[in-house]
Amino acid sequence: MYIIKRTSLMVLTLIGVSILIFAMMRMIPGNIVDVLFDSGGYVDEAQKALITKQLGLDKPMPMQYAAWIGGILHGDFGYSFISERPAAAEIVTRLPVTLKLAGLAMLFATIIGVPLGVLSAIRKNSFVDNALRVISISGLSLPSFWIGLLVLMFFVHAFGFIPIYPMGQRTLIQELVVLSLPAMVVGFRSSALVLRLTRSSMLEVLSQDYIRTAKAKGASTFTVNFRHALKNAFLPVLTIIGIEAAYLIGGLVVTETVFSVPGICGYLVDSINQRDYPVVQDLVLLMAFAAVFVNFLVDLSYALLDPRIKY
Repeated sequence: MYIIKRTSLMVLTLIGVSILIFAMMRMIPGNIVDVLFDSGGYVDEAQKALITKQLGLDKPMPMQYAAWIGGILHGDFGYSFISERPAAAEIVTRLPVTLKLAGLAMLFATIIGVPLGVLSAIRKNSFVDNALRVISISGLSLPSFWIGLLVLMFFVHAFGFIPIYPMGQRTLIQELVVLSLPAMVVGFRSSALVLRLTRSSMLEVLSQDYIRTAKAKGASTFTVNFRHALKNAFLPVLTIIGIEAAYLIGGLVVTETVFSVPGICGYLVDSINQRDYPVVQDLVLLMAFAAVFVNFLVDLSYALLDPRIKY
């Protein structure tokens, strides 16, 4: 029953997002026909009206929305107004790059943020704790694009080249190596957030009676901190990891621009500027689906991590 309710809520959320983005795109001054004729430097009203009709932009908005949603339900995501290729084909070629970048960023944030958060909680108010708090606050305060520019400047100064995304064929390992630098830049902020939340959750759990009991029974420090404390402190950390993962899928616009990564986020900005309605609508709907689906998976994982939780 819980899964049915959450699935219904996901569907309603996606319907609301689709209506919102469809209406907002039509509220932007001008459309694709205006962009095409402005770039050409002349206006032929008859030709303009013909192109508007061919693209279906002369129909009422409810009919345009119904045609778009009906096409999606039948597996037709429309055609890009700019490239005249299927919108799905344009997105599929760029989506894996963004998924790899977001996945690497979250991997970096988790494997760095969680252990350092545990260490900071164990060494409360020590030099290590204070140093980690300074680093985490810096990570939350500094914009990712600014850090990315500093990294590019460092590579130019130290090695004489710019580590931007190169074109050409690569193996999966080579692809991950190329994306590792922008992933670390993006994951620095997420790791700082995970570190802070892990520390606060661990401090709360370490003050519980069962932790003192485990210590009194002679359990090792590793067992107390990682098997007992971290397991019970990890639920809020898992929540923030899920939120950050959903955010990164659609929040890598500036990072992809700085490192010239050909992902869907930079493509979304270009499509908005060009009024490429089908691509923008499909991309935003895809990002919304990723956000609600990740949160759905996080909720289901609660019961696996804590058997006391029942849905």
